[in-house]
Amino acid sequence: VQLQASGGGAVQAGDSLRLSCAASGSTFNNLSAGWFRQAPGKEREFVAAFRMGRTFYADSVKGRFTISRDTTRTTVHLLMNSLKPEDTAVYYCAAGYPIMSTIQTSSGYRYWGQGTQVTVSS
Repeated sequence: VQLQASGGGAVQAGDSLRLSCAASGSTFNNLSAGWFRQAPGKEREFVAAFRMGRTFYADSVKGRFTISRDTTRTTVHLLMNSLKPEDTAVYYCAAGYPIMSTIQTSSGYRYWGQGTQVTVSS
């Protein structure tokens, strides 16, 4: 399975961005999908996930970010609204078969895409 992330960019605080993660070799019908991010000097952290029809969000993005799967089941999106400077990071999409206890951890995912940079200025 290969994942291709896209959609990052440089925006102002309050703006929106939509990240996309396209899968090849499988579909998100079977795979769970997650987004993680890593800011300079910080650990990679969980952002959002989609598993068996349910969505999960980090508290820091709840109400602002939305993860969704398109009708072809080959692409997962992360719509990011009301962006803040603290959202600045490299965002990674991931896929795999996490169980509930690992859905917010990197170890729960087998496949990773390349990162896409999101920069939010104040």
